Amino acid sequence: MRSDNVRTGMQQAPHRSLFHALGMTEEEMQRPLVGIVSSYNEIVPGHINLDKITEAVKLGVAMAGGTPVVVPAIAVCDGIAMGHIGMKYSLVTRDLIADSTECLAMAHQFDAMVMIPNCDKNVPGLLMAAARVNIPTVFVSGGPMLAGHVHGQKRSLSSMFEAVGSYAAGTMTEEDVREFENNVCPTCGSCSGMYTANSMNCLTEVLGMGLRGNGTIPAVYSERIKLAKHAGMKVMEMYAKNIRPRDIMTDKAFLNALTVDMALGCSTNSMLHLPAIAHEAGVDLNMDLINKMSARTPNLCHLAPAGSTYMEDLNEAGGVYAVMNELAKKDLLYLDCITVTGKTVGENIKHCINRNPQVIRPIENPYSQTGGIAVLKGNLAPDTAVVKRSAVAPEMLQHEGPARVFDCEEDAIAAIKGGDIHAGDVVVIRYEGPKGGPGMREMLNPTSAIAGMGLGSSVALITDGRFSGASRGASIGHVSPEAAVGGPIALVQEGDIIEIDINNNTLNMRVSEEELAARRAKWQPREPKVTTGYLARYASMVTSGNRGAVLEIPKK
Repeated sequence: MRSDNVRTGMQQAPHRSLFHALGMTEEEMQRPLVGIVSSYNEIVPGHINLDKITEAVKLGVAMAGGTPVVVPAIAVCDGIAMGHIGMKYSLVTRDLIADSTECLAMAHQFDAMVMIPNCDKNVPGLLMAAARVNIPTVFVSGGPMLAGHVHGQKRSLSSMFEAVGSYAAGTMTEEDVREFENNVCPTCGSCSGMYTANSMNCLTEVLGMGLRGNGTIPAVYSERIKLAKHAGMKVMEMYAKNIRPRDIMTDKAFLNALTVDMALGCSTNSMLHLPAIAHEAGVDLNMDLINKMSARTPNLCHLAPAGSTYMEDLNEAGGVYAVMNELAKKDLLYLDCITVTGKTVGENIKHCINRNPQVIRPIENPYSQTGGIAVLKGNLAPDTAVVKRSAVAPEMLQHEGPARVFDCEEDAIAAIKGGDIHAGDVVVIRYEGPKGGPGMREMLNPTSAIAGMGLGSSVALITDGRFSGASRGASIGHVSPEAAVGGPIALVQEGDIIEIDINNNTLNMRVSEEELAARRAKWQPREPKVTTGYLARYASMVTSGNRGAVLEIPKK
């Protein structure tokens, strides 16, 4: 056991004395030491129930012969952090979570781990840590929230943000907004659409790092507690068989994740997180793969915000495994990948049928023959930009219009709500990238304001920042290179004609190379927005969005 380094032999007598201080018995000290990384807190709605999940995992580990020890991981609620300085602290926590979990696991020499995340950056951060530490590890999330109900219709958090835009447009009263406010988030759990948290929890299943139902069993279902107990038991099986994260998270597993991502219509944030997780696992997940995967993968689900179905509906329809089984009918998955079950992907999904073809389209009748996410390139995004194609109105798949340029999110929101943005415009929000933000803020407020103002099918938004999984419409993010390093988005001027062609994966501004060169010669870097603390350190180390915004030590 790796924990022998802290519990066995005369040299470790001082270490054992500290275990005695914890109240640990001799019997417990002779069993594998399993770190239970719990993201429980009382500020994130998706995490308020994780104390129950943690206790269930502990029981499962103990039942299977391990010694569970609970350690913490932080988490940020993107909804609460949205639209103010707090959003600068969201993406950056992904690496903070990975770093702190690595530190805890290595310092205390855990033999195995069970990760208990739920919300946006928590899931990829812990997957990154699992790949680094590479000891037997199972994931069990806290589960999604049930959909809310307003005026007889299912609703979710994206409806709430759009209601604020409708209020600004004068189409909704304060009383109407309050009706949404009180009803769209009815339970604990990760927000009920296919937003980033649920996207990543579903993709954890696909990668093979979570048990069936990890991404879809609602937070308030008793089945979630059973899943947590089984996760605790399963990690002990993995320990006995020495199955480790890097045995599971292989290049084929990441290709499976990209494929299911396209079929589910996941959040564009997955295009930041999957490359970052792959990087830690020693796998090169090049963004050039994305359109190739999309071209061969049909989009089978239109979960909110792309459609009117929710995570609870996906769960009842058979969950992620049912989607994978549909894809397997056309040989779109690698079925020989090993998973935390000790079985292969093919063995896991074999009998998982699609129970509701209205929620999971049969592969013979998809929403589209291409996947839910597209990567765009052009003179505005020479590296890449990303859009959730499945949530774009058909009339906006090809669009051109004048640029309305803003150097921060707040200025853009003021213009949108002030009625200064009109049908046909292309809103450009820059200096919000990983370095420029710093922290690559999500733009849910402006996209929701655009939708709420009735402009969702006539106005596009382009940014070097990113979007919440709750965003819909022609919302193009992750523009790389970003403005802060002199990317072409920094050179856009008010009124430039922007050409968007999502069908052909292009993003251009109708400006000559000569004019761009002249603008580039005059461009000067901006002073950093933040010069102290964690954000300043992050900005000095972070790479571009097309590389997953991973951290690198600056070259001298």
